[in-house]
Amino acid sequence: MRFSSRGSTATGGALPAARPAPGTAAAGGALLVLSLAVPAAAAAGQDWPQWWGPDRNGIVEGFDAPSPLPEEMRRHFSVTVGLGYAAPVLVGDRVFQYARLEGEEVLWALDAETGESVWRTAWPVTFEMWPAARSAGPGPKSTPTFAEGRLFAHGMDGAVTAFDAESGGVLWRFPGTGVLPRYNTAMSPLVLGDRVVLHVGGHDEGALTAFDAATGEPRWSWEGDGPAYGSPMAFDLGGGVLQVVVFTQNHFLGVDAADGALLWERPFTTSSDTTSQTPLLHGDLVIQNGRGNGVTALRVAPGGDGWTTEVVWKVDEVSLHMANPVADGNLMFGLSHRNSGQYFALDLDTGVVRWTSDPRQARHASLTLAGGLLFSLEDDGELLVLEPNDSEFRVLRRYPVADTETWAAPSLSGNRLFIKDENHLTLWTME
Repeated sequence: MRFSSRGSTATGGALPAARPAPGTAAAGGALLVLSLAVPAAAAAGQDWPQWWGPDRNGIVEGFDAPSPLPEEMRRHFSVTVGLGYAAPVLVGDRVFQYARLEGEEVLWALDAETGESVWRTAWPVTFEMWPAARSAGPGPKSTPTFAEGRLFAHGMDGAVTAFDAESGGVLWRFPGTGVLPRYNTAMSPLVLGDRVVLHVGGHDEGALTAFDAATGEPRWSWEGDGPAYGSPMAFDLGGGVLQVVVFTQNHFLGVDAADGALLWERPFTTSSDTTSQTPLLHGDLVIQNGRGNGVTALRVAPGGDGWTTEVVWKVDEVSLHMANPVADGNLMFGLSHRNSGQYFALDLDTGVVRWTSDPRQARHASLTLAGGLLFSLEDDGELLVLEPNDSEFRVLRRYPVADTETWAAPSLSGNRLFIKDENHLTLWTME
């Protein structure tokens, strides 16, 4: 495997191509980056080091939304980084973007203020796509995870690679098993202390594996089922045991985070064979959802004969597919795939659906709760700012943020929004 790494200083400052922003022009055929300095106040904010935010739940505390909301957001740069659905990863003054460009998977480190390249590491990746997955593109679909100076990436060929976040150098690499899930990989790494947890393998086979974060050596594995597409979560459900809770090809289950021992499992499949959801925790309830299965609240508890799972409530009125919900107190907000895309609010204590929007809202949306507001990045490049409440679907603002499809989740910090569209990474601010 050939890796190529370029730093912006060592290689004469080579930069990715960029699109002109509103009010700028191309000079001599070269596209210009809009290099408006981000105010110091905007640069402050919480890091976004992994899939689904700082705490892996779609919620960020360090976001300052102005009141009233501006009629327009301000665009600072838009940089060509390549294809894929990986969300931007923000750590300090750098934003990391995982993408595919000219037949290679690329990990970028960019200056979070200007969009200039700090380093990029690229390597060729070839794989066979299942015909039904071709319309979704060649990825990558998983978001890297930053921890302790390292970045962990899950490639479309099933490889798991650890990079030095300062230089882009490769620290270790697991090459994959040679067998892939039907729709290729989409699971984002979960870092637990000195371990990186991922389900590697293919359809109906594979192993949920904890890799040593420093060396890449497997610390434990569970081989009871093939992988699904949603990312694993770490939940404390009592009994003094931290669990990795995850969907697999045919099950929903929890294993002991210390040794991978199976604690509990329930049969779970979807009508499209693509369980792409991430589990959600509400108090002592584990929220299970997936296409055609509605939403179910489970109470998972230790007992004298092992762990038990009890259905507390189940609702079929709404259901989710490739769009994860977020929780605000006892309310869960999401985009149901029913009725061609319908927003909803659901009471997590009772399972009662509080409201639904009109149908045909969007095919896909990435929801984030920040600054007392609900942000929904829809797949058509429009960002909705919603009021999270239990009585009605209320849109406060709509912002166009991309000219092409936006399937990657946004990353929010300070008053900044990093948006990945089909090929570009763009920084917007609310001022």
